[in-house]
Amino acid sequence: MSIAPVIALAVIAIVLFVFAAAGVKIVRPYQKGIVEQLGRYKATVEPGLKLILPVVQSLTRVDMREQVIDVPPQEVITKDNVTVTVDAVIYYEPTDAQRLIYNVASFILAVTKLAQTNLRNVIGDMSLDNALTSRDNVNVALREVLDDATDKWGVKVVRVEIQRIDPPVDVMNAMHEQMKAERNRRAVVLEADGTREAAITRAEGEKQAVILAAEADRQQAILNAEGEAEAIRAVADAERYREVTVAEGEAAAIRDVYGAIHDGDPTSDLLAIKALEALGAVADGRATKIFLPTEVGAALGSLGAVAELFTGSGTGDDARAEAIAEASAPVEEEDGPEPVG
Repeated sequence: MSIAPVIALAVIAIVLFVFAAAGVKIVRPYQKGIVEQLGRYKATVEPGLKLILPVVQSLTRVDMREQVIDVPPQEVITKDNVTVTVDAVIYYEPTDAQRLIYNVASFILAVTKLAQTNLRNVIGDMSLDNALTSRDNVNVALREVLDDATDKWGVKVVRVEIQRIDPPVDVMNAMHEQMKAERNRRAVVLEADGTREAAITRAEGEKQAVILAAEADRQQAILNAEGEAEAIRAVADAERYREVTVAEGEAAAIRDVYGAIHDGDPTSDLLAIKALEALGAVADGRATKIFLPTEVGAALGSLGAVAELFTGSGTGDDARAEAIAEASAPVEEEDGPEPVG
């Protein structure tokens, strides 16, 4: 039996299998497929299993995920003629697979060169200080320019980030010195402000202390004066009360003695003598005024006649009798005690 037909059938089967396998294509979920037939664009297919005619048709897959491009560092001259080295990063997202394939030959190279060119334009219009402190403005301006330029390529530039802006070494040293001087100036200003505030606070505290001390002295003087006045009034009241009490006690003593004498029914001579003794006891220098009953005044009136009796100023029994009669004569009563100075 000849094996030639078997080999021929085997070869045909292998060719058919290879042909069929070449026509089976799988598009991943993050991809889109561009189908070409005989060199011409036919369709854009979505993710999934796709069958094409080998040799006649071809399928090109396009990654639709967000991509990142690192722009190589380059030297840029700022507005104030300072050469700086700028390093940027571009984030883009394909939006149209057909235009991305047919409208640009090498998108990575094209967008890199475009970013470098526009970096020179954007940063060249800014001074060094603005470029270092306004990175967000640089990012926004560069993104807008790149987004407009890449729109026809079916790509959307999501954002642009400036990674680094490096001035020359001598400029960096000058900036460090400037920063150091500025910080020293701020330190001196802050120290001066602190000293001034401390002096003002200290002066305010001393002022308040003086005011409070003066107020305390004034209050103390007022309290001392009020205490002294109160003490003087108390002493005066006590002195008046003592004088009145002494006077009342002396008057009561005189009245008691005078009543005791009258209760004993004394003679006029004895009454005069007792009145004289009581007067001596009253006028012992303890009071400036003495109040005596009217009866004592009458007894003192008879004292002159008794004195004449003992001194012999009269003649014989008639003079003695006249003195006794005068001393025994009744005295008219008055309304109250009269003061004897």
